[in-house]
Amino acid sequence: MMFGHRGSVRLLADIKQRLLNNFPLHSQRVQCLHVGNTNIPDNKRLEVALQYISGIGRRRAHQILVDLSIENKHTKDLTGLELHFLKDEVSKYITGQDLKRCVQGDIQRLMGVQSYRGYNHACSLPCRGQRTSTNARTKKGQRNIDKTRYQSLAESMQRCQGRS
Repeated sequence: MMFGHRGSVRLLADIKQRLLNNFPLHSQRVQCLHVGNTNIPDNKRLEVALQYISGIGRRRAHQILVDLSIENKHTKDLTGLELHFLKDEVSKYITGQDLKRCVQGDIQRLMGVQSYRGYNHACSLPCRGQRTSTNARTKKGQRNIDKTRYQSLAESMQRCQGRS
């Protein structure tokens, strides 16, 4: 068999393609399966495992599998070619630290143009129309309780109990 002919190169490419399709990655574990700058677990189904990547939710994970025509199987059962296509598809989306930088840039832009939403971000207030007179504890933080008032109330109660 000579390797200088075009037909033999095509034959080698075909053999390589078949090997990649049939080569499962059983030897790779969670530490080695790195997609989208995130380790994804290999004991979960692919649609759930993709959601471990920041910026990919249920709909996008499902859409990725539909686009690649990959069935929803366990991550450890992926073939080498499927894993390669999966990494390429995930790299098309903004995920992880890039997504966080993008969101922070948007918030800085809102604060720079001094919009209502930018002002609320700067003051740690909710910026999507929620009420602020009550609730909004998640955004505003814990209440600042005037402890001196309650301490004086406790002292006066102790004095009253001492009289009786």
